[in-house]
Amino acid sequence: MIRKCLFPAAGYGTRFLPATKAMPKEMLPILTKPLIQYGIEEALQAGMQNVAIVTGRGKRAIEDHFDTNYELEHLIDGTSKEAYLQEIRYLIEHCTFSYTRQIEMRGLGHAILTGEVLIGDEPFGVILADDLCSSDPDGVMRQMVKIYEKYRCSIVAIERVAPEETHKYGVIAGDEIEEGVFRVTDMIEKPSPEEAPSNLAIIGRYILTPDIFTILEKTPAGSGGEIQITDALLQQAKEGNVIAYEFKGDRYDCGSIDGFVAATNAFYQLQKSGE
Repeated sequence: MIRKCLFPAAGYGTRFLPATKAMPKEMLPILTKPLIQYGIEEALQAGMQNVAIVTGRGKRAIEDHFDTNYELEHLIDGTSKEAYLQEIRYLIEHCTFSYTRQIEMRGLGHAILTGEVLIGDEPFGVILADDLCSSDPDGVMRQMVKIYEKYRCSIVAIERVAPEETHKYGVIAGDEIEEGVFRVTDMIEKPSPEEAPSNLAIIGRYILTPDIFTILEKTPAGSGGEIQITDALLQQAKEGNVIAYEFKGDRYDCGSIDGFVAATNAFYQLQKSGE
């Protein structure tokens, strides 16, 4: 039903300088796979085979990663090392990849609007590779597709955060209509603990209906002088058309060093336990 997933990947990754001076932050590895590969695997599990990536200057490594490297493959052909490429080959064979560039950094809302040319007039997923999620058996996006099939409106993934952390997120208010599912009535971008309507924070997983593009075109710059997806979603929420879903699984903020290290340790333990 939902065929496309958008990956905003034009940011500079300044919190990881100097590592991200010449390397896209989305290519930072958790064990042996870059962050964006985990996200695309999650999208494909949810049935989203068409991968749309909004890139920027210095991001060619992303395109090269999801392409065939004939010299490397010839070099390791027939050796035990060939197995290392099994997962990325699977993605290349089962997904289609399209790219467009975000010329200036004007917020997540603007990045999503930039991707309209790749998405068209249909519902689509959005994954922020910085937010690495681990859940079994269904990935977060697959869980959200099931919610979308029931409510047929925009879906945002949420998790409960400490009150002092609300200033880092978009935070929702809403009515719980079933366990872990809320019909959103309000949302605020990066509120202080005093301003926050709850401790239910939006993370980097969305399913959006295509009317979001028209709304984003008319959305003025908000917090930080950027076009915020939260402001656009609020317009949909006023008509009862946004559902927040408290997903099942673990999420790691790999845009921060603490979260990146925690994810590395957690995925290492998962790998060791699976051997």
